[in-house]
Amino acid sequence: MKQRLICTFFMLALFATDLAAQDGSIFGIKGGPALTSQQWQAFQRDPLLRWQGDVFIETLPEENDFALYASLGYHPKGSALRNQLAQNFSTGQLFRVPPQRFIFHNVSLILGAKQKFNLPGREAKFFYALGVRGDYTVDTNLDEFEDFNNTFVSFALYPIDDTQFIREINYGITVGGGMEYALSEFVALSLELNFHPDFSLQYEQPEIPNVTNPFTFQPDSIPERRIRNLALEVSLGLRFLRKVVYVD
Repeated sequence: MKQRLICTFFMLALFATDLAAQDGSIFGIKGGPALTSQQWQAFQRDPLLRWQGDVFIETLPEENDFALYASLGYHPKGSALRNQLAQNFSTGQLFRVPPQRFIFHNVSLILGAKQKFNLPGREAKFFYALGVRGDYTVDTNLDEFEDFNNTFVSFALYPIDDTQFIREINYGITVGGGMEYALSEFVALSLELNFHPDFSLQYEQPEIPNVTNPFTFQPDSIPERRIRNLALEVSLGLRFLRKVVYVD
């Protein structure tokens, strides 16, 4: 796992070096709110609002305003449960469960391309972008549900905090678009909207048989659970131009 991670960052370094070796490059930072959600089997959980951010580097646009880019940053994924009712096993009465959040703290590497279009009469450009993305999960908050899962083993309502079920490396694509506005020759602002669907599973737990039901004390099983990430992000960025000037 660590070897694959090192190779990924090495590829990013080579890619960034190639970008910077051109006639110049654009680098900067961007970030903003992320609305993340997850598919648990066939069920869609409630969305979760978090914050995300990147550092990036980009080639200078060619004549057709086509540019390559690479970005690296923090992109949390997760979901929530809100307005859920549960039954008190002692009294039989229903009660409202406090909101629950399931957070996967992910670092994302994105490599992609942009197509840009000038906005007539203004120092602005519209663009759309497509990239491939790899995520590395550095931490989760699943330990918060460990006591409940251990007490009510056969129910296991929440994902189990176990590294054999949590996928450290995931992959997907990034599709988005936005606008860039020049403040000067060397500084610009950007506003963009990106959609990040995962192709892989963030969490995959097979059925776990032969667990004891805490109420009947009979053998039971924990059903299979498969979780896939989705995210929608809005980013405000600050862009800086690095220009290479050749002197004879």
